[in-house]
Amino acid sequence: MAAINREDVAHLARLAHIEMSAEELDRMAGELAVIVDAVKSVSEAAGEDVPATSHPIPLNNVFREDVVGHLLSAEQALSGAPDSDDNRFKVPAILDED
Repeated sequence: MAAINREDVAHLARLAHIEMSAEELDRMAGELAVIVDAVKSVSEAAGEDVPATSHPIPLNNVFREDVVGHLLSAEQALSGAPDSDDNRFKVPAILDED
C-alpha cells in the first residue's frame, strides 16, 4: 500500500477547505492509497524504451489555408441587427460608466 495516511488526507482537506469527518478521513486514506498503488503499477509496466503518451494513437491537427472568402459589407452585416449606430452594432450598456 502507498504511504498515504489519515494525516495526509486531513492536510489536503484543509488546503481544499473541505470538512471531513474522522470516518471520511479514514475511508479516503484507504481509497487514495489504492489509487496511488494503481498508478504506480502502471508506471512500472512501461519500460525505458516506451515513450510517455497521452493517447494510444498519434493525434494530428488538420490545418487549412486561411483564405478570405465572401465578405459582407457593413450594410449587409447590420441589416439584421435590431439597432445600429455609425456602422456598428448598438447594444445596451452593461457597465455604469460616465
